[in-house]
Amino acid sequence: MVDAGGFGSITQHPQGLPQMMATAADGLGSIAIDTTQLNMSVTDPTAWATAMNNLGMVPVGLPGQQLVSDSICVPGFDPSLNMMTGITPINPMIPGLGLVPPPPPAEVAVVKEIIHCKSCTLFPQNPNLPPPSTRERPPGCKTVFVGGLPENATEEIIQEVFEQCGDITAIRKSKKNFCHIRFAEEFMVDKAIYLSGYRMRLGSSTDKKDSGRLHVDFAQARDDFYEWECKQRMRAREERHRRKLEEDRLRPPSPPTIMHYSEHEAALLAEKLKDDSKFSEAITVLLSWIERGEVNRRSANQFYSMVQSANSHVRRLMNEKATHEQEMEEAKENFKNALTGILTQFEQIVAVFNASTRQKAWDHFSKAQRKNIDIWRKHSEELRNAQSEQLMGIRREEEMEMSDDENCDSPTKKMRVDESALAAQAYALKEENDSLRWQLDAYRNEVELLKQEKEQLFRTEEHLTKDQQLQFLQQTMQGMQQQLLTIQEELNSKKSELEQAKEEQSHTQALLKVLQEQLKGTKELVETNGHSHEDANEINVLTVALVNQDRENNMEKRSQGLKSEKEALLIGIISTFLHVHPFGANIEYLWSYMQQLDSKISANEIEMLLMRLPRMFKQEFTGVGATLEKRWKLCAFEGIKTT
Repeated sequence: MVDAGGFGSITQHPQGLPQMMATAADGLGSIAIDTTQLNMSVTDPTAWATAMNNLGMVPVGLPGQQLVSDSICVPGFDPSLNMMTGITPINPMIPGLGLVPPPPPAEVAVVKEIIHCKSCTLFPQNPNLPPPSTRERPPGCKTVFVGGLPENATEEIIQEVFEQCGDITAIRKSKKNFCHIRFAEEFMVDKAIYLSGYRMRLGSSTDKKDSGRLHVDFAQARDDFYEWECKQRMRAREERHRRKLEEDRLRPPSPPTIMHYSEHEAALLAEKLKDDSKFSEAITVLLSWIERGEVNRRSANQFYSMVQSANSHVRRLMNEKATHEQEMEEAKENFKNALTGILTQFEQIVAVFNASTRQKAWDHFSKAQRKNIDIWRKHSEELRNAQSEQLMGIRREEEMEMSDDENCDSPTKKMRVDESALAAQAYALKEENDSLRWQLDAYRNEVELLKQEKEQLFRTEEHLTKDQQLQFLQQTMQGMQQQLLTIQEELNSKKSELEQAKEEQSHTQALLKVLQEQLKGTKELVETNGHSHEDANEINVLTVALVNQDRENNMEKRSQGLKSEKEALLIGIISTFLHVHPFGANIEYLWSYMQQLDSKISANEIEMLLMRLPRMFKQEFTGVGATLEKRWKLCAFEGIKTT
């Protein structure tokens, strides 16, 4: 049913209706997403008034009353303003800008009301159900997807429902129950999203084909993305332009342009060179002209006159320097006089403090006063000493300057103006002479380098390779000779070791034969005669002694003198060790003791040394079978006794 009165009120205020509906939707737009608005016409004023009262707003269509408070809506906001030149497009739905009200708390459920349209009615979903989900919003989205439409819904009905959200530029309806709607601005999409979840019923029909649940979501369209990219590029261009203007503003000013040479400009420049205030500017122009190559036969006289005027400026500079030096000398003299006056006053103050510290006046001051006077006296003395040192430094500098002036040939301290100019010219000529001499030396060095390079070029590459090969062969020959020498030394040492090992092997074989015969003899004697074990040991000792005598006789023939001081030291240590052990010690025991003194010594080396000296050390065998042991004893004192 359509209420004619309600519809008439809508038609009477066609311009105020979108604004009122938009502000009403601002209060309800935080249900599905953070920023949604709705601008919708109604035909039932009673239902709409009930919905507005539930939300705490003034009903729509009442003239003279504001729809929502000023703090919620933007006063006088017009979406078409964002297309003005020079103004960045403003989206009123962006949160954080203060243009939309803050969303209500999550636990507070906002109740959606029934929306009556001319051709259909929209019923809200159950408030206990979760809000409908939406996909991620594409950049620059102006198109929405509308699904769940009734089968009998026409394009006119869809436009009637969604045109209150904003200006629709295109509607693409499918044969199935969905369509795509493209709006003129981005914020209108947020108003359309608010309708997601509503059940749409066409008229008062209860047929299935006349009802459906709307699902409104963001849609990804190439046109929207293209427009968004164009806006981004436009903003980037504006930003680049702004930065360029800022850089141009902050860039330092470029130097003034130098005019081209002409006779008129040369005459003006000659006048400027004579003026002290314009000399620095004129000399740069003259330098640039000379560097450009403007000097020729026709203009040589003019350039010579300008160079001459530049040279005359040297005299003016020297006069200026002389006046400044005179002013500096006068300032130094004034400073020295003032410093001497300050120093005399410091001396007087220190004298006052010294007089106050004498016994006559010192006793009358209190303890605190004495302390302050003492502190003041020390401080004034430190300052006086500092001032006196500074004054003495100034005087020493003056004396040094006087001595320098005496060493010079000039009779007076202050040079006259003509003499200073001549000295400057002489100094300039000297510098020019030095520079020419340095250039000549550089040319000579270059000539010598070129000669050397030519000589090197004459030498063929074959000679170079031969020299390199010869050097390489010489190095390899030296290395081979060193290796041969080391190998020969190793061979000699190994030969000597082999000879010693052979001698030791033959000697040990002889000893083994003797011991075997001795063991056989002792066994036969024990079996036949029944001698005791002690008698057998005595016989073994006697036989071993006889063998040792023969061995000593052989070793005497082979004995040689001591080779080094180290061997003498080892013999002394071994003799003292064996003297302490009168019953002898085996070679392992002796080697363990010697290793504590020299970790690199070996048992074989010790045994060879003992065998080389049979008159000092002798070897004895004690025991039978498994108890057989070879011991060394010191026999040097026995030989002394016998002699």
